Amino acid sequence: MNNELIPQPSWWKRNWKWVLPVSGCLTLIIGAIVIFTSIYFGVTNMMEGSQPYEYAHELINQDEELLKILGSPIEKDGVVQGNINWINGNKSAKMTIPIAGPNGSGTLYIDASGRNDEWIYHEIRVEVNEKEYDFLEDSNNQD
Repeated sequence: MNNELIPQPSWWKRNWKWVLPVSGCLTLIIGAIVIFTSIYFGVTNMMEGSQPYEYAHELINQDEELLKILGSPIEKDGVVQGNINWINGNKSAKMTIPIAGPNGSGTLYIDASGRNDEWIYHEIRVEVNEKEYDFLEDSNNQD
């Protein structure tokens, strides 16, 4: 009877057949998540930094009636939905933004278009508890 120990192959030699495909798939999945997340947050930051968003946010935080209902400050309370387009100097923005204050929540709707540095606002409206607050009724629809 031979009592010699047989050397066991290394971990890599025993497991390479499943390590390579699994690590390759995980790399692709993680890469796709990183790319998707970067695009999502880039677009969201672009919308939140836009002039129509900032103008509407300023308007709703100055409205006494809305501040009584929602409380102060009124801030974004979820994901901004919509789009912003720039084509040959013409631009448009249409956004739906969930908002909330300490006392409640609602939805802010923005619709604007413009050329170069000027925006024309077609809609800045807040819905709270099925009641609408239109912020363009008393203004000249321009910033």
